[in-house]
Amino acid sequence: MEIAEIISRFERFNGRFERAAVEAAVARREEVIPELLHVLEEIADPDRAYQLDAEGDYMAPLYAMFLLARFRETRAYPLVVRIALLPDDLLDSLFGDFITESLGQVLASVCGGKVEEIQSIIENEDANQWVRGSALDGLVTLVAAGVKSREEILSYFASLFHGKLTDKNDVVWSDLVAYSTDLYAPELLGEIERAFEEGLIDPMSIGLDDVTGDLAKGKDWALARLATNPHRQLIDDTVKKMEWWACFKDEKPRRTQAATAAPEAANSMRKDASSPYKRTAPKIGRNDPCPCASGKKFKKCCGQ
Repeated sequence: MEIAEIISRFERFNGRFERAAVEAAVARREEVIPELLHVLEEIADPDRAYQLDAEGDYMAPLYAMFLLARFRETRAYPLVVRIALLPDDLLDSLFGDFITESLGQVLASVCGGKVEEIQSIIENEDANQWVRGSALDGLVTLVAAGVKSREEILSYFASLFHGKLTDKNDVVWSDLVAYSTDLYAPELLGEIERAFEEGLIDPMSIGLDDVTGDLAKGKDWALARLATNPHRQLIDDTVKKMEWWACFKDEKPRRTQAATAAPEAANSMRKDASSPYKRTAPKIGRNDPCPCASGKKFKKCCGQ
């Protein structure tokens, strides 16, 4: 498959996962990387991003990010950071749940172990709150992958508690507490308790009992859980990361219904069916029962 065809297949959602194009891109890695970087360069420009988004169902940046992450392409790092700082409406339209589910892994995979730009996102009060949380996630992923030491990242987290995190966004503060707990941080328990006392933490996201309960299980338990968490791994398989998305599943009944509906209704149905990040069920709260039927809270089971 020629490079131009690979990129063309990635551009717009067509109802199927482009496995053959992804595999061809992996086989022709050195030739395809400049084209994938160009995709990110375009989308990192807000004016151009609005143009591309207006044409509908633009998928190329998602394919590009996952492939460049798989390639550990550090030239993608500043571009991904710029994209992470796009206006909220563009982030939602172009990337949706990718921001909370995979951005941290992508940042960790392309940063080459250099965390300054990830940290700049975390500390940027104007950045999207979910992006900032994913940047924190990226740092934890680097620890799980053995790229950064637990001590180094916890030292940075301590600096956030001690003044570097200057705003009071409860999403970001809650994520900071959750990720500190994931890394087993009894040395930060006093700071965590003060954050709860000052009302900085969303109790629906994490409770102080969650923190103390996890700390009581010990360092070995916490680090073993971190090492086996599939959401805290660098991206090694683009196919595995993307092909399960709901938008790539067969939805013939839905399309049949859309075909017989009024034009405006049909257009709406097609938009819902094609969205690569469209949820097929309501978002699960961290304190809700886990859908795997384990009997545990989601945050204590699959939500980890």
